[in-house]
Amino acid sequence: MSMNSHGLFAERVTDVQHYTDRLFRFRITRPQSLRFRSGEFVMLGLPSDGKPLMRAYSIASPSWDESLEFFSIKVPGGPLTEKLQNIKPGDEILLRPKTTGTLVHDALLPGKRLYMISTGTGVAPFISIMRDPESYDKFEQLILTHTCRTADELLYGYDSVEATKQDPLVRELAQNRLSHFASTTREESHYRGRITALVRDKILFDALNLQFFNPEEDRIMLCGSMAMIKDMKNLIEPVGFSEGSHQSPGTFVVERAFVG
Repeated sequence: MSMNSHGLFAERVTDVQHYTDRLFRFRITRPQSLRFRSGEFVMLGLPSDGKPLMRAYSIASPSWDESLEFFSIKVPGGPLTEKLQNIKPGDEILLRPKTTGTLVHDALLPGKRLYMISTGTGVAPFISIMRDPESYDKFEQLILTHTCRTADELLYGYDSVEATKQDPLVRELAQNRLSHFASTTREESHYRGRITALVRDKILFDALNLQFFNPEEDRIMLCGSMAMIKDMKNLIEPVGFSEGSHQSPGTFVVERAFVG
């Protein structure tokens, strides 16, 4: 679709699915000229009378996909999500033409395993990464962890892992090399507790039959709550992990633009 007067792409909603009263995903048309790397985010918003209110959203679809998928929380009274949660197919969504973000392969040194550690809607960029064939070129094993308050909030992660393992482009790679570890913090489930506690107590590694994080082999991406990111850094930096960026690749990266 065309650019509007604010220099934004005007795209159309094609699909909406509400997972819980707090979480929903939606898919929109993709501007033909939009290029992005799997794991990046884009600023999006809704048309308004004045200057549109824009917020950063990680793109949950891989860079090769013909449409764009997003996973959103509904924030009561949130200036954008209050309206966004009511979108329907056919509605207009505005996008800034530029994508950015640190959760990209270029910001990490080569390694054997990629851990993608997420809470809540922070899982979105990792859905993009695990559906991208390049991820399997760079790493022998991909491990997605997703922690939410309740089991029904984990459904999008489960659906996405299942879709990845059925996807003709990466199916054979993902079936053998993609692992998924889901946990809850407020409801009984197979694994209960904050992901930082499950890492510290080695429960994550026992479940996957792996050893504790090793900066020689493991690479870590973090996306989610600020508390999780802070606590994970306190666990991994003392054992030798260093934060990377586009300019200076490291052994872990964090998405700072994301809040949720």
